[in-house]
Amino acid sequence: MEARAITRQVRVSPRKVRIVVDLVRGQSVEKALEILRYSSKAVSSQVEKTVASAMHNLAGQFEHPVEPSEMKIKEIFVDEGRTMYRIRPRAQGRAFRIRKRSSNITVIVDYKGELDNQ
Repeated sequence: MEARAITRQVRVSPRKVRIVVDLVRGQSVEKALEILRYSSKAVSSQVEKTVASAMHNLAGQFEHPVEPSEMKIKEIFVDEGRTMYRIRPRAQGRAFRIRKRSSNITVIVDYKGELDNQ
């Protein structure tokens, strides 16, 4: 059984978010939240919220309480979101384009308890 959570339009470039996402890929949810809590990267709080949301989405599907240590991050990936374009004035009347990038973070969490052993 699995659940997902998606955070859209995070105002950080996908390249920077992928550095944080690579730290927790394939980990248990409990360990991933621990890693993200103590990470020095600014975007780690957004990734942590997304992982926690996926964890709660999965826990809501069961009638009995499920521990975060029984859940595993099955998939986590970052896609490019919308890019805002701004203009920076330059010398002699020219204008350079500024690209403000955003990211979409997707987390899929799987239950690795006794149901998988059957």
